[in-house]
Amino acid sequence: MTEASALGGVLPLVLQGALVLSAVLTLAVGYRVITGPTTPDRVVALDVIGTNVVAIAALYAMIRGLGLFLDVALVLAIIGFISTVTVARYVTEGDIIE
Repeated sequence: MTEASALGGVLPLVLQGALVLSAVLTLAVGYRVITGPTTPDRVVALDVIGTNVVAIAALYAMIRGLGLFLDVALVLAIIGFISTVTVARYVTEGDIIE
């Protein structure tokens, strides 16, 4: 058995394990969104959820071999960044648009 064929058998298992771990962590952080004591805690938790959803889309793309989900992951990352900046500005200044 060559090293490349051994790696080919392990890689799908690692990707599926990472997918399950990301999904479980996303659910765990959902608890912080609901019970977070302060608004900044909730904002950070939502940002973590957004990052995990991007990771889930990218891992799914690698597992299935579908490049379309990488485009979805990129769009989700852009939307997550814009929403985090917007909420941070609202929390600090109380207004989004000057």
